[in-house]
Amino acid sequence: MATQGATQMPGRSEKGKAGIVLYSPTYFAACTLGGVIACGPTHTSVTPLDLVKCRRQVDPKVYSSNISAWRSIYAKEGIRGVFFGWSPTFVGYCFQGAGKYGFYEIFKNLYGEKMFPNANKTIVYLGASASAEFLADIALCPFEAIKVRMQTTLPPFAHNLRDGWSKVVAKEGYAGLYKGLQPLWGRQIPYTMVKFATFETTVNYIYATLGKPKETYNALQQTGVSFLGGYIAGVGCAVISHPADVMVSKLNADRQPGESGGKAMARIYGNIGFKGLWNGLPVRIFMIGTLTAFQWLIYDSFKVSLGLPTTGGH
Repeated sequence: MATQGATQMPGRSEKGKAGIVLYSPTYFAACTLGGVIACGPTHTSVTPLDLVKCRRQVDPKVYSSNISAWRSIYAKEGIRGVFFGWSPTFVGYCFQGAGKYGFYEIFKNLYGEKMFPNANKTIVYLGASASAEFLADIALCPFEAIKVRMQTTLPPFAHNLRDGWSKVVAKEGYAGLYKGLQPLWGRQIPYTMVKFATFETTVNYIYATLGKPKETYNALQQTGVSFLGGYIAGVGCAVISHPADVMVSKLNADRQPGESGGKAMARIYGNIGFKGLWNGLPVRIFMIGTLTAFQWLIYDSFKVSLGLPTTGGH
């Protein structure tokens, strides 16, 4: 029995406050919208960190430190310069968040409840998140390509999303928007697998350590657990996906016309070496840890607002 004021977890056939039945099409649509709300604004809010990270990945000598970078950019271009690249970031990560969270819930239910009901839960989390991210990145890739080109070229390749889209398509066709798809998968799929599996495992561990069922805690306490689990997951995400993140930045900024992905990556690696794959890691740990924590907080708060259970802890 839940304590007074605790959030009641609706069963598979029960409805939340908005009349949403768990695992129904409306439920998955709500999770998709929650992903949009969680990812688009949060990624946009850390554009200043992302801008400096990308530029230092491509050219480690461009700024002596992150602080000096922001001072230099602000002095020359004002706040607009500090948030340069926000438009493709916002649009791209709204699409990506929709796919990441919406498809994750769909695949987790499909794999864990219907196809492999006796499978290890961690395997289900890994498979569902990998499947979801594979699809989400197809939507993200064109916007990520434009964002990276805008942020890593001086003077800028383009001044906004529309300008960047037009220039890429005019010069390289629509294929130019997807030339970074394979390294994007290489970055994002492991990232998302760690993000979701570590989050779910961490949340389960927290509730097991607390010694009481999740249902006995109120909504604020449950979303607090989501925030903590999200931060822990975010640190792991940042580390495991960072080399691919560097390669994505390099490829979008420095891949030659007609050059295959494998050949371009080999050439770039020959130039930067193993050490170069870790440029900008401290900034990314801070950025992704904070980002992931707030994404899970926003996503689960949105679910709670609809009377739905938070993620994990079952």
